[in-house]
Amino acid sequence: MDTDPHERSPQDACGVFGVWAPGEEVSKLSYFGLYALQHRGQESAGIALSDGERIVVYKDMGLVSQVFNEATLDSLRGYLAIGHCRYSTTGAPVWENAQPTFYTAREGGLALGHNGNLINTPELAAMLPDHRSAATTDTEVLTSLLAVHPDQTTEEAAMALLPKVKGAFSLVFMDETTLYAARDPQGIRPLVLGRLRSGWVVASETAALDIVGATVVREIEPGELLTIDERGVASHRFAPAAPKGCLFEYVYLARPDTSIAGRNVNSTRVEVGRRLAKEHPADADIVIPVPESGTPAAVGYAEASGIPFAQGLVKNSYVGRTFIQPSQTLRELGIRLKLNPLRDVIEGKRLVVVDDTIVRGTTQRALVRMLRDAGAAEVHVRISSPPVLWPCYYGIDFATKAELIAGNMTEEQVRASINADSLAYIDLDQLVSATEVPKSRLCRACFDGVYPIEVDEDSRGKDLLEKSCGTPRERPLSAVPR
Repeated sequence: MDTDPHERSPQDACGVFGVWAPGEEVSKLSYFGLYALQHRGQESAGIALSDGERIVVYKDMGLVSQVFNEATLDSLRGYLAIGHCRYSTTGAPVWENAQPTFYTAREGGLALGHNGNLINTPELAAMLPDHRSAATTDTEVLTSLLAVHPDQTTEEAAMALLPKVKGAFSLVFMDETTLYAARDPQGIRPLVLGRLRSGWVVASETAALDIVGATVVREIEPGELLTIDERGVASHRFAPAAPKGCLFEYVYLARPDTSIAGRNVNSTRVEVGRRLAKEHPADADIVIPVPESGTPAAVGYAEASGIPFAQGLVKNSYVGRTFIQPSQTLRELGIRLKLNPLRDVIEGKRLVVVDDTIVRGTTQRALVRMLRDAGAAEVHVRISSPPVLWPCYYGIDFATKAELIAGNMTEEQVRASINADSLAYIDLDQLVSATEVPKSRLCRACFDGVYPIEVDEDSRGKDLLEKSCGTPRERPLSAVPR
């Protein structure tokens, strides 16, 4: 996407945030928490708040900073909130599918935000009463099922429903008085608990806790439901833990200042770079990263190889998504919206270019062409992940298998396709070792095709529910559009 706005990098499902903190400005805490998680989803953003009597939901399409302003946040009063920033993996990227979702439940309401992707959505949707059968996202199905039984408390409904839910889910949800957080039995998507001076926070990443001044307490366990209210935090086990944390979080998805399983992601990425240098050395003059996600591994590669590290590409941090469609002529020339080479640094040099992953190969092809046009003598591409061979059904919107370049070409063919002088990937076992997490506790399916939860063909697809339900229906009045 840095060289061509039509090239889509791997996208995570969402970022989720929740806070229970009487006396605090929870709307602003939620805003800053979502801001810290913006990299996990850029299509829409929303916050649901409660003052103990009524839930209000405010959401819209766009980035967190586009959806909310200070006047809006000042008008959202309460002591309990959940927040969500979305990238769609089930359901179209439209306002009706933005989160948090909301349903009337019992004597009040229920709002929910979801990171992940379910794999038994049709089975769950079949459990809905007829009047709630128009759901077009797996998240909406979950929300409706939690709200549908008037004779159960929210906690009772969750403990009855969650054991039946299959796939990846890190959830934050709320009624008028209580914050809830739950993680699937495999713990595929991350979710952490933090402590504020006057309350509690849950979030997709520890970096979001840091941003709002919360102390990290622990990761929420796979198969665990937390309830947070004036009595404190209570833990409930709805399924045995069978940990399979997502390995791709270490490669690309998580912020470098986040910690997973007690280890800083940046440290892991630097170590991957060191191992990559030892495994695949290159005779070169400088090591340059593809910013930003390739930078830690490039630092490690330079350190282990003894080849000087240099910033050979400048990134324009102020350029966001573009909605202007370029002409074919401009596309062929290469639109450098975000990256531009430093000719004085790279001209005449043999380069090691470190990037995090290759999906379709379009970005790397454009990048190598850009570097050669700027005078690079040689371009040796090093990738800090193994080849991506398989699609993800647990919350990362990769290309289809047919579009994954490594799944359809040999390594030499990929090298020739992107016009690099050499190409090498980190070995899977080396990547796993760098995380310091046992291989048996990691989901590696996109790299080795071993899926920890069997996925039925009929349960796949971003528009799965829309095919049978038509266009998304209107939200309740308490979901306030901007």
